[in-house]
Amino acid sequence: MRPWLRRIPSLLAYTAAVLAVATLSVWLSIRVTPLQTVSPAGQTVQVGAATPDLSMSGPGELDLFGQVIPTRPRFEGPIRPRLKVTQISLNAQASALTEPGGAQAAGKELSEQLTSAWTRYLLWETLIAVGFAALIAVAITGLRRSSRTATLRTLAFAVGGVCALNALGVYLLASGTPAALRHVRGIEDMVGPGTPAPVQAVGAPARPGVQAVVIGDSTAAAIGNAPLDDPTAADKACGRTKDAYAVYLAAANNWNTLNLACSGATIRDGLLGPQQRGTTEVPPQLSAALKATKASVTIVSIGANDIHWSTLTALCAAANACDDKASTAYFQQQIAAFTTDYYDLLGSLAALSQHPRILINEYYNPFGENVSCLKDQHVTAAKAKILKSRLDELNSVLRQGAQTFGFTSVPQHFDGHRLCSDQPFVQGPDANAPLHPNAAGELAIALADQQALTRTGTPPTTPSPSTTAPTAP
Repeated sequence: MRPWLRRIPSLLAYTAAVLAVATLSVWLSIRVTPLQTVSPAGQTVQVGAATPDLSMSGPGELDLFGQVIPTRPRFEGPIRPRLKVTQISLNAQASALTEPGGAQAAGKELSEQLTSAWTRYLLWETLIAVGFAALIAVAITGLRRSSRTATLRTLAFAVGGVCALNALGVYLLASGTPAALRHVRGIEDMVGPGTPAPVQAVGAPARPGVQAVVIGDSTAAAIGNAPLDDPTAADKACGRTKDAYAVYLAAANNWNTLNLACSGATIRDGLLGPQQRGTTEVPPQLSAALKATKASVTIVSIGANDIHWSTLTALCAAANACDDKASTAYFQQQIAAFTTDYYDLLGSLAALSQHPRILINEYYNPFGENVSCLKDQHVTAAKAKILKSRLDELNSVLRQGAQTFGFTSVPQHFDGHRLCSDQPFVQGPDANAPLHPNAAGELAIALADQQALTRTGTPPTTPSPSTTAPTAP
């Protein structure tokens, strides 16, 4: 056999090692390279790369309020962009858009800055990948006690390999990414179409005497508690009660509070769009809120119905375990869809003509360490822990979205008063509305909101005592 033929196996092994070092170096560099920040027209966005995969095309990643969702645009190559929204200033955005040619200029500025940030990121990523490759090569040759010449040769091959791999994966296969980013004129282009039409006030008369508005789901409606004294058809259909935290806030601040919350409401069917409750069609809550022309506070409780929380809880109780791959994948799908709808809601809240102070209520954990009273419902401590982790993820999206838009998120703690405790704040499994707050729980939510209002500024000027009763829509 000729000498050079005998060297082929060793050359192939050496090439495979160089390729492995290069691949590892690129993967590590993408994990640690700092994201590049741009702030065009009131939007602060960080640009980086998503973790590479073996597909040659696909969506990038958008980190929206801590939830990673696929981008609407698709990109070529295994290395695709990752965008993280960290702040949205609607005042700055509105200022830029209202100038002559502002919308076009703002969109152009965003696309140019995204493209520039992507290029800067790739330069940093390449340098850091070269550094990782050099470190790995030196470590390997040191362990093998290679000669100086062999060390330099290995170092050169490792650096050359990582540069070649980057050139192939980024500059060749992903060469169309800058052009794709140039078509991004706003975050809406990344998440897909938003609300079809702007929120408009419904035909009801204006309510200038209202100081605070509550919108949301059955938690804010206080379903399962004492009924209102003179309920309207909408009150009955939505399950609004006199123990709603809106009522307690009205009494504490001498407010006229408008509680628009409705059981079963989601962002699309309830807040931004109408909601059908039996034979009653409830107008969009946000549209009705516009009629409170002087309201200086708006409180929001939403999200549980969007992610089908009651269904997830029932399935968890019936199953042997709650963290199987199927239910986890379903939950992640629901939370991703909620995140995009939540973005639309936050934008609509920021555009309210009253410019009220916005509170976003997080969700309470109904399950304590003791779940003995739920034995017949097959809820174990392990299952309760999984359900709590999913509530934590929902609350994380709520919290980060509020912070991004400059709103106030309000955590809700029922510590010591969860289900199976001596004095629970939650309705039990045999109650009218299981797992929903009872009167004491609604009062606890009101106290948390009151503390948040006190921290962020003095509550609005109180009206005369004649307007203290909450007003139903």
